Amino acid sequence: MNKPLRRIAIFCGLLVLALLVRTNWLQYVQADDLNTNSKNRRVLIERYAAERGNIIVDGKPITGSVETKDTDFKFKRTYVDGPMWAPVTGYASQAFDANQIEKLEDGILTGNSDQLFFDRTMAMFTGDKKKGGNVVTTLNGAAQKAAYKGLGSKKGAVAAIDPQTGRILALASTPSYDPASFAGYGASDEIAWNKLEKDKDKPKLNRALREVYPPGSTFKVVTAAAALEHGEVTDIEAATDTPEPYILPTTRTPMVNHASGCKNASLNQALKVSCNSVFAKLGDKVGRDDMLETAQKFGFNNPEVDTPVRAAASVYDKTMDRPGNALSSIGQFNTAASPLQMAMVTAAIANDGKLMKPYMIDQLESPNLDIIKKNEPQEMSRPLSQKNAQLLQQMMENVVENGTGTRAKIDGATVGGKTGTAQHGENNSKNPYAWFISYAKTGDGSPVAVAVVVEDSEAKRDDITGGGLAAPIAKAVMQAVLDSKK
Repeated sequence: MNKPLRRIAIFCGLLVLALLVRTNWLQYVQADDLNTNSKNRRVLIERYAAERGNIIVDGKPITGSVETKDTDFKFKRTYVDGPMWAPVTGYASQAFDANQIEKLEDGILTGNSDQLFFDRTMAMFTGDKKKGGNVVTTLNGAAQKAAYKGLGSKKGAVAAIDPQTGRILALASTPSYDPASFAGYGASDEIAWNKLEKDKDKPKLNRALREVYPPGSTFKVVTAAAALEHGEVTDIEAATDTPEPYILPTTRTPMVNHASGCKNASLNQALKVSCNSVFAKLGDKVGRDDMLETAQKFGFNNPEVDTPVRAAASVYDKTMDRPGNALSSIGQFNTAASPLQMAMVTAAIANDGKLMKPYMIDQLESPNLDIIKKNEPQEMSRPLSQKNAQLLQQMMENVVENGTGTRAKIDGATVGGKTGTAQHGENNSKNPYAWFISYAKTGDGSPVAVAVVVEDSEAKRDDITGGGLAAPIAKAVMQAVLDSKK
């Protein structure tokens, strides 16, 4: 072979080699990135090429699929009671992708997961149509309905947990939206999506998981736990030597009480009537670092609480000064918590000091209902000892029996709770948030812990209280869970 031909042959060989390298790079190295790229239309077409699996509650699907006449998308997602379940399911839209469970478990629901390889292979031989698998949730339908109905036209959220397992029983957020309204990609779907995007009330925001609020006086149970755990209080009936007024440390600012009888009040009495001064003083005595330690054991400052939908991190400030820590000890200053976080706090107390990891997917199923994956309860931490947890239960039950939480009483069950009214806005100019956290227990232990926050309602400012607005909602959710156990 002469020299020019040899050069051409070498050059052509290099081109072929480059093509082989590029092809293998695309097929193997970049395959996952390309398959999940939002601009890859083939991924969307594949997502809706077959009947999508369902999200299951109480053994029944709360989602569905309907066949369309579209040339690209053969099936479209449908929802049962879409607005009620949207904080759980999320949405699956031909035009606007997907989120929450619909996104996180997309592989199972579409049938494209590697976990369903055997099912897809068998379908090729049997001629069966490809179908997606199912996602079975831990949710309790009656509790979810009670939460959603209780919130009604109010802006707010509810999170309910089984303290003994961590199973999420209810997750409601209002105002909500109907995922079916933009499940397609037509003009009406775009109009519905744009309307939601512009809505100042943010209906698509999952307030139960993704919003944090000042927890107000509900945080006092965390301060009480810290005081007991770090030995600042050994007798919940002993006087706390709290002056009236109590001046915030290193300042001349008095701590305002909205309750009477707070001077030298015991820890039990202070929780019952919600004395700001007692808990601000206790938080200062415990100190920022030990308060932080206890708060973090309950889940604060943890950015990785996955349910599997990731919850927003609740906050207890790591660098604040003494007066900031005192204010944080009553749930103000920079302290912020999601409804899920406060449900976790309540669940740990109700479960004798053991905090279980919250989760809302019980199991994943193949199209023929074989179990692919089963989630089991996991211990997350021990924020407080069994003895101190039971002391806190005693105090929270006193709140419901004789204090600010009487509207949460349930016949035939023991209920513990704590009210909270959290100020917010510049100079507390906006309507306060109404909180209530609670648990119910029977002879078999506590099957439910609940956190309710009412962010906004039609009530007058002076009528906005945790005991008045949030406690009845928590009661309805707890009652629904108790009834389902009968």
